[in-house]
Amino acid sequence: MRFSPQFLDELRARLAVSDVVGRRVKLKKSGSEWRGLSPFNKEKTPSFFVNDQKSMWFDFSAGKNGNIFDFLMLTEGLSFPEAVERLAEQAGLPLPKPSREDTARDERRKTLNEIVELAAKFFEDALASRAGARARGYLADRGIDPATQLKFRLGYAANERFALKEHMGKLGVATDAMIEAGLLVAGEDIPLPYDRFRERVMFPISDVRNRVIAFGGRALEKEAQAKYLNSPETPLFHKGATLYNIASARAAAHKGAQVVAVEGYVDVIAMVQAGYEATVAPLGTALTGDQLVLLWKIADEPMLCFDGDVAGRRAAYRAIDLALPLLKPGKSLKFASLPQGQDPDDLLRAAGRDAVHEVIGGARPLAHMLWMREAEAGSLDTPERRAAFEARLAHVIGSIGDESVRRYYRDEFADRLRRLFAPGDRPRVRLRSARGGLGASSPWGRDRNRLPGRKPGNLAWSSPRPHPDEPYVAASAQLASSPVHRGHRAAIPRREALILQAVINHPWLLHDHLEELAEVELRHSEAAKVKAALVDIFAHGSATDAEAMIVELGRRGLGEVSERIQKVITTPSVWAAKAGAAPDDVLTTWKQLVGLHRQAHTLAKELRDAEHALGREATEANYSWLQDVKARLDLHEGAEALIEGFGTLSGRPVRSV
Repeated sequence: MRFSPQFLDELRARLAVSDVVGRRVKLKKSGSEWRGLSPFNKEKTPSFFVNDQKSMWFDFSAGKNGNIFDFLMLTEGLSFPEAVERLAEQAGLPLPKPSREDTARDERRKTLNEIVELAAKFFEDALASRAGARARGYLADRGIDPATQLKFRLGYAANERFALKEHMGKLGVATDAMIEAGLLVAGEDIPLPYDRFRERVMFPISDVRNRVIAFGGRALEKEAQAKYLNSPETPLFHKGATLYNIASARAAAHKGAQVVAVEGYVDVIAMVQAGYEATVAPLGTALTGDQLVLLWKIADEPMLCFDGDVAGRRAAYRAIDLALPLLKPGKSLKFASLPQGQDPDDLLRAAGRDAVHEVIGGARPLAHMLWMREAEAGSLDTPERRAAFEARLAHVIGSIGDESVRRYYRDEFADRLRRLFAPGDRPRVRLRSARGGLGASSPWGRDRNRLPGRKPGNLAWSSPRPHPDEPYVAASAQLASSPVHRGHRAAIPRREALILQAVINHPWLLHDHLEELAEVELRHSEAAKVKAALVDIFAHGSATDAEAMIVELGRRGLGEVSERIQKVITTPSVWAAKAGAAPDDVLTTWKQLVGLHRQAHTLAKELRDAEHALGREATEANYSWLQDVKARLDLHEGAEALIEGFGTLSGRPVRSV
C-alpha cells in the first residue's frame, strides 16, 4: 500500500516524537527537549535527545537521527509500511482505503498466501510420515536434526504426480489457483496439470513478514534432471528479489547478529546451527542488485561467504562489480572465503563450529577484495604493467556511483599504490578518475594546514609539519657519513628482519598476506629493498619455495643482505620464522610480528607528533599527551620483549604426509 504525503503528515501531527520514543526509552524533560540513554548503545550519560517541535530525535553516541518512522524501523526492525501501520494504530488513525484494483490485488495475494501455506503444511506432514523416511535419512546425514527441521519447516514431496493436487482439491482449492501459486506444472501441451515437486526434500521460502511464498526442492534421486528446483515466478514470488531465511535473519540482525549470505539452503541451515542466525542465501542464482539492496536494509556491512575455489572467487568478484555502483556512505560488503572444495555445511560437519568461526573472523572488506582482484589480473614487474594496474583501479573506482565513497576509494588506493611500488620513496600518487579529472592525492601529499578545524594562520600549523616517516631530529651530513652512523644503519632491526625472514622461508604466506607485507613500512633501507624485491618476485611467480626465493634474491644482488637476515635468529625459541616450521605456527608468528610492528610504527609517529606539539605550545594538554604516549610505549616495549618467545610451539617439524 502506498501512503500519501497528506496521510503521513497527519500521522506525524497526531503523534509527538517523545510519545513514540518514550515507549522504549525513558525520557526526562530538559528545557524544550527530552533526553535519555541511547537505545542503540550502552551508555551512562544521556546522549539521546528528542525535539517535538522539529519532530526529530538525535542519538549523538550512535550517529543516528530521524523521525517516528525511522525510530520504529531501527529499533524494531520493521519495514516502512509496517512502521506506518503500527503508528496509525497507535494514533487511532484509519489507514487509507485502497483503490478497487488494489483491493482486488491484495485479496488475490492473500488467497495465494493461504494456498501456499496449505502446501507447506502438507509437505511438513509428509516428512513426518512413514513415506518421508528417505527424506529424513537424507537430512540426518546432513546433520539436520528434527528440531532444526521443525524450525525451518522442512518437508517432503512424494514421488507421485498428483499427491499435492488431489490433497488441495479436497480442501476446495481450484486447479487454476494451484497453477498460479506455482505448485502445478501446466501448459498447452500438458493435458492434465501435475505436481511440480516430486521426490524432493522441500524448503519453504518466506518473505520478510515470514509468510511462505514459494518452495525450493532438493532431489533425492541422483538421476533427477535438476538437483535443486525452485517455484516459478508468481504474483507472490520473484526469485531475484528475496532471500532464503530473510525474515529470521532480519530479526537476528536487529539484535546485532552478523548478516551472512551463503550459496544454498543447506548452507544457511548449517550456519544457523553454528550460531549465525542472520544467514541468508540467494535462490539458485548469483546475487542480484535487488537482493543486495535487501541485505543493506537489514545490515550496513553484510558478509558474503563463498567457496575458496576458482568458482567461488569468480562469484565474489561478480558481487564486487554488482556492489560498486550501489555503494553509499556506511553501506559496504565483507567477504569470507571457505577452504577449497568445502561449503559451510561440509566445513561444519568436518571441523566443527570453531572452523566456521575462523572463516567468518577472517572476512575481508570490499576494498581489499577489489585491490586483490586487480593485482592478480597481471604481472606487476614492469613500469608499463604497473601503469596498467593503476589504470584498472581508476576504471573500477570510476564505477562507484556515490561521489564521496568514490573519493575515499581514490585516496585509499593511491596510498596503497605508493606503499606497494615505492617503499623507499614518497611520491605523490594520483589516480585519474574514469569520470574525468584527477582524484585526490594520497594522504602524504595533502596540505596539512587545510585540515578541518585549523585556520591557515593558526600558529600551531603555521610551519610545515614533519612528514610522519621523517626522524624527529635529522642527522647532520657529517654524522650521516660517519662510520658510527653507517654502522647503525647496517644492523637491520630485529623485528624487520624477522618479518622478512618469515616470508623468505615461507613464500606461501604471500598468497593471503601480500597486501599486509606491502603495507608494512620498514625504516631500514636494505630491509625496504628486500621487501620490494619479495613483492616483485611474488608478483610474477619467480619463486615458489624458500630455496628459489633465496636464489632469486641473490640474483638481484641481495644475497648478502638475505644472509644477514637469516642470522638474526640466534636462539631456538623463535622457530616459526625458520624453514621447516609448522604452517599454523608460522601464521601465528606472522600475525604477532606484523601486529607488533604496526603498533610500534604508530606509536613512534604519535611520539614525534606529541613532541612537536609540546615544542610549539607548552600546554598541560600537550604535556599529558606526551606522557600518555610514553606510557603506552613502555607497555609496547614490554610486549616486544616477548619476541624471543614467538613460535615456542614451532619446534615441532611439519609432519610428513
